[in-house]
Amino acid sequence: MKLKHYLNYLVKPILWGLFLAAVIIYSPTILKQFTNQGDQLPEIISYSDAVKKSAPSVVNIYSQQYIDSSLGTKQQLQPTGLGSGIILNAKGYILTNHHVIAQADQILIALQDGRLYTANIIGSDVITDLAVLQIEGEDLPVMPQNADYSPEIGDVVLAIGNPYNLGQTITQGVISATGRGGMSSTGRQDFIQTDAAINEGNSGGALINSRGELVGINTSEFYTGNSNVTYGISFAIPYRLASHVMQGIIKDGRVIRGSLGIEAENLDPLVARLWGLEAKNSIIVKKITEGGPAQKAGMLKNDIILKIDNKDAVNLILTMDKIAKIKPGTETEITIIRQGKEHVLNVRIGELQQ
Repeated sequence: MKLKHYLNYLVKPILWGLFLAAVIIYSPTILKQFTNQGDQLPEIISYSDAVKKSAPSVVNIYSQQYIDSSLGTKQQLQPTGLGSGIILNAKGYILTNHHVIAQADQILIALQDGRLYTANIIGSDVITDLAVLQIEGEDLPVMPQNADYSPEIGDVVLAIGNPYNLGQTITQGVISATGRGGMSSTGRQDFIQTDAAINEGNSGGALINSRGELVGINTSEFYTGNSNVTYGISFAIPYRLASHVMQGIIKDGRVIRGSLGIEAENLDPLVARLWGLEAKNSIIVKKITEGGPAQKAGMLKNDIILKIDNKDAVNLILTMDKIAKIKPGTETEITIIRQGKEHVLNVRIGELQQ
């Protein structure tokens, strides 16, 4: 019994040792799992591919003006403005903000690869604060574009530009909101809001998504009072709107828009309920331009617009945008409610003046 007990005591450890040796020899991955767990680093989250695709097409814009020289009467070109722009096609068309080049006598374009050009102004649109420039060059980098992409709140975005002339810079954030109106002097703008930093010099630069596709054109930060504190609120002009404006400027040198000759507001929900309406499908006329299309057609202040050509007036921005796309001179049916009664007015659309 003692010998049997002794053999069991000796043989079992030997057998277990041989088993473990076999496991180690024939299963190196198991050994690695137990001995090298700390050697594997977590995967890096990076947007470098998106930046590599889009950054070369974002240019630095330097505007210059003729200013009287302090040494004599002869005027000299001096730098007066700084901004960014985006090359949107191989013909050298560049989209930027109107305010970047508004006072310029000469515009210099610097590409990421070091090339320098003098740009021609094709045209501007004050209402959307957009301008189109053109340069002549070979093998120009073009910004990736996707007309099917629709910005969604929460999408990761990157802002590319030349803040404070530091050189091309990338800032990162998310889309905070879409359809922001009332931020421009016209009250007609339709901004994308983001918390990606957009500083002086970023204006006219690109806001891209994580695939490197153009989301919008950076335009401004939101400041509080007289302070320089922005609280992470910046705005960009949506790509679809910017593309439409650019095409109009290239074709006609300006954007031709239809106009009713009115100022309107979204219908207050309480007023809508009194009239048995849905506030989201109607707007109310607050002011009518003397001699304008609406007045000639018999429209009055406080008329509630329900439909344009039998399509709902969903909200102010969409309705004004629909009217703007109607060719001036076109006869259009406007369905309104006045004092509880529905009327149809035939309005000859005019042209919106900037």
